[in-house]
Amino acid sequence: MDSRQGRLFAGDDAPRAPWEDDELRDRLVAEVAFAEPPFGPYDYAVPEALRDRVEVGRRARVPIGKGERTMVGYVTALAAAGDRPRLDWRGPLKEIRGVVDARPLIDGNLMRLARWISDHYLCELGVVLETVIPAAVRSQAGTREKTFLSIPDAVWAQRDNWPLQARQRAILEALAAADRGLTPQELAERAGCSTASIATLRKKGFIVDSVERVLSGELLDRPEQQELPPSLNDAQQTAFERILSPVRAGRHETIVLHGVTGSGKTEVYIRAIEEVIRRGKQAIVLVPEISLTPQTRQRFRARFPHVAVLHSNLGDPERNWHWQRIARGESQVIVGARSAVFAPTPRLGLIVLDEEHDGSFKQDTHPRYQTREVALWRAAAEQAPLVLGSATPALETWQRARSGQFTLAELPHRVSGRPLPQVDTIDLRAEFRAGRGRGSISNPLHDAIRKTLAARGQVILMLNRRGFATSIQCPACGYVARCPDCDLPLTHHKADATAVCHYCDFQLPAPDRCPECRFEGIRLSGLGTERLEEEIHQRYPGLAVLRMDSDTMRKPGSHEYALAKFRAGEARLLIGTQMIAKGLDFPNVMLVGVINADTALHFPDFRAAERTFQLVTQVAGRTGRGSAGGYVLVQTFNPEHPAIQAAIRHDYHQFATQELPGRQAFGYPPFGTLIRMIVRGESEPVSQAYAEELGKSLETRLAHRFRQPPVESPFGPLYSGTAGRSAAHIPGSAPEGTASRGGAATFRILGPAPCPLAKLRGRFRFHLMLQIPDESANAARTVIREVLRDLPEPPGVQSLVDVDPVDML
Repeated sequence: MDSRQGRLFAGDDAPRAPWEDDELRDRLVAEVAFAEPPFGPYDYAVPEALRDRVEVGRRARVPIGKGERTMVGYVTALAAAGDRPRLDWRGPLKEIRGVVDARPLIDGNLMRLARWISDHYLCELGVVLETVIPAAVRSQAGTREKTFLSIPDAVWAQRDNWPLQARQRAILEALAAADRGLTPQELAERAGCSTASIATLRKKGFIVDSVERVLSGELLDRPEQQELPPSLNDAQQTAFERILSPVRAGRHETIVLHGVTGSGKTEVYIRAIEEVIRRGKQAIVLVPEISLTPQTRQRFRARFPHVAVLHSNLGDPERNWHWQRIARGESQVIVGARSAVFAPTPRLGLIVLDEEHDGSFKQDTHPRYQTREVALWRAAAEQAPLVLGSATPALETWQRARSGQFTLAELPHRVSGRPLPQVDTIDLRAEFRAGRGRGSISNPLHDAIRKTLAARGQVILMLNRRGFATSIQCPACGYVARCPDCDLPLTHHKADATAVCHYCDFQLPAPDRCPECRFEGIRLSGLGTERLEEEIHQRYPGLAVLRMDSDTMRKPGSHEYALAKFRAGEARLLIGTQMIAKGLDFPNVMLVGVINADTALHFPDFRAAERTFQLVTQVAGRTGRGSAGGYVLVQTFNPEHPAIQAAIRHDYHQFATQELPGRQAFGYPPFGTLIRMIVRGESEPVSQAYAEELGKSLETRLAHRFRQPPVESPFGPLYSGTAGRSAAHIPGSAPEGTASRGGAATFRILGPAPCPLAKLRGRFRFHLMLQIPDESANAARTVIREVLRDLPEPPGVQSLVDVDPVDML
């Protein structure tokens, strides 16, 4: 970066600028941030010729570095130089060269939200803005350039003296009467003249033109057939009134709507949104999976005429079209997945997160934001209520409700008095010892499927593993087919005869004999949805079966097509991964089978039990929604595990009561902030050495920041066989069970250690964890920024920061 480039928005202790006492004090200066290195932000002078076009939220072309190469960045702030009396000034600022956008891409509210995300999640502001503003909007997808005509103000002021014929004057009056600029064709039609007559007036200067990009065609906003609203039961009415209070008052409040599966949470959302719309405002409804979006959209379009949809399966022109309608305030309700939290609503009145506990609400790439926290900040900043709905709320959400920070509304029963389904476990250990059953379906589950099909009911089978077999091994020499970039076993996919890595998508033809010893009896072990589907076809010939996983749902519209087919009864049995476990409503489903409830139970992750409880509870809730009732069978090797016991009783309170004390004892969320730092690189020794240096520097600076020396950690290792680092005491109240001195809480750094997935995409990975009380988290973020700034990464090494991590692998 050119050392002459100044920073207008630097700290107040910077040197005074030369223009404080001369005519330059009124010069307009823009802060510009970039989505790629160097990220900035940096300051640029705004030329007088561009003063009316440079706005916060637009992109600008600016020179950067000694080579004066041009980059495009976001204008993130504007100020007169004299308004910032302590400019860190080292010479004349470079000037903006041009403006990219015809109008701001986002408003001030979203810019402030982007700044908060940048600070909270330790991410560059330009990168955040690239996430907030979809690529389709930045590229103006589905638009084309059009010429618009107008009359200059000076010309209109002299209209009584125009030396024009009556026909020419009529053309100008038709243009003046329009509420916007007209294209030549539109003006010719309105004035009943030829475009040649308009061209003559343009040549004489009576009409000027400007070129703008506009949507090339309007998409249809097709409402569903309108439905009559069902009546609310007493619990729904109480929950609705709790949401109604802040809606009517125009103030922020967070309401946790905890309702068992099938308790009518969506109808409560809809009633609240009706009130929001009556007040001239807009609502955002977020759902965790693309598979839920079609169903949710249909329900809302049946009640509201103008519903926008935002999710990753939209084409670019459609996404841009929806975005522009939202920004103009034409869409009443915005339904979408995670990124819809950034919908540019000018009059936000309510945000709803349905299935708020779901892990997909956490962004897994930079910036690694948690949608729940982003929605909370945005709703509070714009004085809008936030509703967090779930049958299995995240423990972070539940603890806030329990402590009074959030308002709790509960729906303890299903609508229409329908009972929750009976849930039983099948102990796979006993099945194995007795030699009963074959394949992945135990005898009790087989009998239940057969009876359900005979009763003309539908069946859902959930297995959270895709592919045919999870391991390809030679029994003769022990060879295992592994990914060369991730050092993980490849998954066998029978349909296309490939062996695939589910982490980096590396694939090769599935071997029919051992590549090393040429033995032909290659063994396929482990179970995935593809293998389960084959077993179902063998056991139940002629049965119409659907499979929903990321292999079968790749095409746009495939989720909607599959779910519509199952709802219509064209398929009797649905096999799927976790995407079928939440939010779906099929009245004819009489049986749900969980093939293996233990797939995530023993991961090296403090949330493993919570995820298992949520998944089993949610998939169990897909049945018993019709008059025929429902039944759930859960196959497990751990039927006595507390998470599974609570799930089969549909008892969230029991689970939370059992789980929270352990979290509190060790300072895990919701009783503290967790920040994960990952170091990855092509060289294992270099990556490990940098991770060690990072950990030491972080430990030293945190101890200095909080004026406390490090002490020996009373806690265990990060993972088995890996020493924990140390802990230090900082001001605050110690959670029960933590080591303390004089009533002080501890921060601790665990690691560095190899990640559970120690090599991914050709890079070796090490991580360390920082646990710190919530009240000290902002100070810890400052320390992390300083450490990363002062500790350059070696060539080929990259460090990542994940605040509030969900994935610990």
